[in-house]
Amino acid sequence: MEISLLLVSLVFTLSVCFFALWRRSTGPKNLPPGSLGWPIMGETLEFLFGKPENFVFDRMRKYSPDIFKTKILGEETAVICGPSGHKFLFSNEHKLFTAFRPHSMQKMFRSYQAAAPAQLTRDEESKVIRSPGFLKPEALVRYLGKMDSITQEQMQKNWEGNDEVKAYPLAKTLTLTLACRFFLGIDNPERIARLVRRFDDISLGMHSITVNFPGTVFYRANRAAAAVRKELRVVINEKKAAMAAGTPMQDILSHMIVATDPSGKHMPEAEIADKIMGLLVAGYSTVATSMAFFMKYVGERPEIYNKVLEEQLEVAAAKKAGELLDWDDMQKMKYSWNVLYEVMRLTPPLQGTFRVALTDFTYAGYTIPKGWKVYWTVSTVNKNPEYFPEPEKFNPSRYDDGNTFPPFTFVPFGGGPRMCPGKEYARLAILTFVHNVVKRFKWEVVHPNEKVIGDMMPTPEKGLPIRLQRHQA
Repeated sequence: MEISLLLVSLVFTLSVCFFALWRRSTGPKNLPPGSLGWPIMGETLEFLFGKPENFVFDRMRKYSPDIFKTKILGEETAVICGPSGHKFLFSNEHKLFTAFRPHSMQKMFRSYQAAAPAQLTRDEESKVIRSPGFLKPEALVRYLGKMDSITQEQMQKNWEGNDEVKAYPLAKTLTLTLACRFFLGIDNPERIARLVRRFDDISLGMHSITVNFPGTVFYRANRAAAAVRKELRVVINEKKAAMAAGTPMQDILSHMIVATDPSGKHMPEAEIADKIMGLLVAGYSTVATSMAFFMKYVGERPEIYNKVLEEQLEVAAAKKAGELLDWDDMQKMKYSWNVLYEVMRLTPPLQGTFRVALTDFTYAGYTIPKGWKVYWTVSTVNKNPEYFPEPEKFNPSRYDDGNTFPPFTFVPFGGGPRMCPGKEYARLAILTFVHNVVKRFKWEVVHPNEKVIGDMMPTPEKGLPIRLQRHQA
């Protein structure tokens, strides 16, 4: 029995080695330097559990500062690095490559699962979002007062009267409340509270190994996506009934319900639910992460806190009692936004995204075959001392007027045709939070050395506890 098992193991090992050697000998020539790692798994474990930015930097040093090959999340992948790589990617969208969803996302967002790889893009929902101008500044101006009032309500309910709070969970509750109001047009706090944990599970599972077994990250994410999809179908039907009754609607969900394709067909409910779920995830986790790490970095640096406070008090002093924030107020928060830039440089709320090559192309003297994936990440520049002297130092003055960076160096929201369409929404939501929290409190980070966990989306392990000190009236 033992000899049989040994023979089976030996045959399997030799078969794997033969397959790997055969693939390398018959595969495309002139590929970038790098390693495809283990059969099947490639370098996925190192990518997910060794911190993506360390994964990228280590291979840039070992292979090339311009490009290297790897295999992650089941895909042969080229990682294109640095400002020149950013420029090449952003300027060749839809020509050489288009967006790609990892298999974990394809399985969770089911309306995309049967699509061909070249069709796995966000172009359709981007058109839906952009066409009525929901995320343009002139549209967001009308929503800004509501954003301010929701933030104030959240502060009064969850922050005031407490000596200590966990900033990260509260930031997530706030951002999901804002996203549900803006994207779905719903205000029910109990309904929103039920969704928070589900969205946490979805966010963690979007870049995971697709092992659908109880206890795995993907299993929890898949179940959470199914539960959110079910809730969204209820919301969609409620919205349709309200619209049929003549209730005026001003939200993205309403627009998706009435939108038609060139043939005059409406979008299926399942597809609407998937697209809305994707928007909510995007408008939830990344914004909450920036808010939470603002609390961390500024809470540890009194001199920066004082500058932010001074700026926000000037904004507040120009307002009448009870008057809500407006567009002009946002333009006065230049230093606060520089602080947020530095937060996003040191702790990017999202490490990167994937593309798929639509045709063979050449970059930095190497050939990338059609069908390969291309990984874009801010990690190739954000902590590079060539572009950011003393890269580990928190220094908002880097972004002062007159200071310039080489083009395509600092791109926290991406660039080109696929620049984040929610950039302005995120800016307003975060600055509204900053205005309200700084006016009310001074704070101290309870665990300055708190571990940051998570792979593609950073998470403070303990939820970022902070001690609050209320400003005297």
